[in-house]
Amino acid sequence: MLSATTTAFVSKVPIAFPSLPPPNPNVSTCGIKNDGQIVLQRVTESKTKSLRLRLVTNSVSEDSSASVDVDVPFPSDYFELLQQARKATELALKDNRQLMEIEFPTAGLESVPGDGEGGIEMTGSMQLIREFCEGFINPEKATRTRIFFPEASEVQFARQSAFEGASFKLDYLTKPSFFEDFGFSEKVKMADRVKPEDELFLVAYPYFNVNEMLVVEELYKEAVENTARKLIIFNGELDRIRSGYYPSFFYPKLAKLSKTLLPMMETVYYIHNFKGRNGGILFRCYPGPWKLEMSVF
Repeated sequence: MLSATTTAFVSKVPIAFPSLPPPNPNVSTCGIKNDGQIVLQRVTESKTKSLRLRLVTNSVSEDSSASVDVDVPFPSDYFELLQQARKATELALKDNRQLMEIEFPTAGLESVPGDGEGGIEMTGSMQLIREFCEGFINPEKATRTRIFFPEASEVQFARQSAFEGASFKLDYLTKPSFFEDFGFSEKVKMADRVKPEDELFLVAYPYFNVNEMLVVEELYKEAVENTARKLIIFNGELDRIRSGYYPSFFYPKLAKLSKTLLPMMETVYYIHNFKGRNGGILFRCYPGPWKLEMSVF
């Protein structure tokens, strides 16, 4: 039987293992019940393919006190993924969720962070954000949506590529400084960037520089908290902060986010792949439960 702490760790802090799984694994689905018990259903190799696309388990949602059956298929491609993410976000907004997270791999649905080159993964995220917004935000609200990229140069690149001709407001969290080569950047005061007509903020992949998430916290405190505005973090790799990847001794402000900002966040759409002999997939589509598919041998 799992303790409540162990269950939260499984749901919140997935860790990727860097080796590839052996071929032809058997698979089990895993559901987490209210009492902490894990229910495993062994699946033969012949059923693996259908299970891969129909990730259906009996588990518990963070917001529910009862066991819930939710039939949300694991996406077969990025088109289906974006459809699911849009629907999940719409439902979260209807439930008045103010701070939201969307996280999924961009180098392929079975990839983990680092499988692709960093710049390529960010460019992939940029294109997927444009497609997400086009199908999610009404044209009349596009000018009231502000999309923050990590730095000013990324905004310029977005305007010349994925967001060319878009009506969304493009902005940035940081801008380069003289000491950029040493890991320093100039902080941008969020109160100066936000406009009164802004309704929705979307922050794109704020993980390359450790200061970016600190600016996101400032954005939330100065422009979202105690207002009707909403904030979505898109592919921010927040599990790095949750898991203690950044030692609190060296990054005390960043580590503090795991106790301040992140607990307030609703993970509306999430895919994380585990590699290794006991690999698997952790999946959530709001308002459904967290679901885990594991490989067993």
